[in-house]
Amino acid sequence: MSQPNVITTGLYVALTYHIRDQHGRVLEQTDLPVHYIHGGDTELIGGMDSALVGCSAGDEIEFELTPADSGFGDHDPQLVFTDDLDNVPPQFRHVGAEVLMESDDGESRIFYVTAIADGKLTVDGNHPLAGQHLIVTVRVVEVRPPRPDDLLETAGARLH
Repeated sequence: MSQPNVITTGLYVALTYHIRDQHGRVLEQTDLPVHYIHGGDTELIGGMDSALVGCSAGDEIEFELTPADSGFGDHDPQLVFTDDLDNVPPQFRHVGAEVLMESDDGESRIFYVTAIADGKLTVDGNHPLAGQHLIVTVRVVEVRPPRPDDLLETAGARLH
């Protein structure tokens, strides 16, 4: 029989985390605990579920995610396009602008303006974290049997 304070299927887990790139820059972090029911419908990034099994409140783990593990995939150079700045509407002529583009078969994708130089504008349809190895640090704040209101709050939650 498992102890209530050790992460196993069906227990309520509260945690904080931060995600860094391979250069140590923090890309995402949460200082307020996020929570889920372990083994439920919540999707955790890249194998975090299995890494947390057996952890208790106060434990901290760190692991690396490859592009495939993170779900962001490898960087696809075929999703990067450069065009003359004059061909681009003025509202998209700044780095960081989001451009919704549609393929010939009707599939939509958001592209981001990543560069403007020498009269050219570059857009990229890759996720900003595509191709990156990420370092995830997780601190377990609380582990306990779920209460009825926990089950309602965590239904459909996603951590990533």
